[in-house]
Amino acid sequence: MLGVGQKFPDFNLKATVDTDLKKAFTDINQDTYKGKWKVYFFWPKDFTFVCPTEIVGFGKLNKDFQDRDAQVLGCSTDSEFVHLAWRQHHEDLKDLPFPMLADIKRELTSALGILDPVAGVAQRATYIVDPDNIIRFVMVTDLNVGRNVNEVLRVLDALQTDELCPCNWQKGQETIHV
Repeated sequence: MLGVGQKFPDFNLKATVDTDLKKAFTDINQDTYKGKWKVYFFWPKDFTFVCPTEIVGFGKLNKDFQDRDAQVLGCSTDSEFVHLAWRQHHEDLKDLPFPMLADIKRELTSALGILDPVAGVAQRATYIVDPDNIIRFVMVTDLNVGRNVNEVLRVLDALQTDELCPCNWQKGQETIHV
């Protein structure tokens, strides 16, 4: 699995960005949000149970990520058409404010080393990537355990200070000065 300090892999994926079929899809690659922080989060499968709770969680905090000049990007190994159908049929996903990447060929999940060897789907992984496309944070949980979106935001805040941040540090608190 790629980790902290390594370059996030180059990719070019279809993304679902709207529920209207005429404007639903776009291509996104590693340079689409050049100069921004990126928060990539991967989920195992569309039309499941834990995944929408996380997607909705990221959606609710999307403005907070944007305020920090960070782009949220969700991704699974489902196709862009499956993403579209899920968004059209799941009330909480209809107005999702960020792209849903379709890694149907499993190229990005394989390059990152997060393709689950048993289930054959993306592991529940989160990456914070800096404006130079360097991985600065990685977290992977069991396929059955949802992540804490507030913790991802807290870590982004800490990384953006470029300072030493103690345990449980929160935005606005004092950093460590040596």
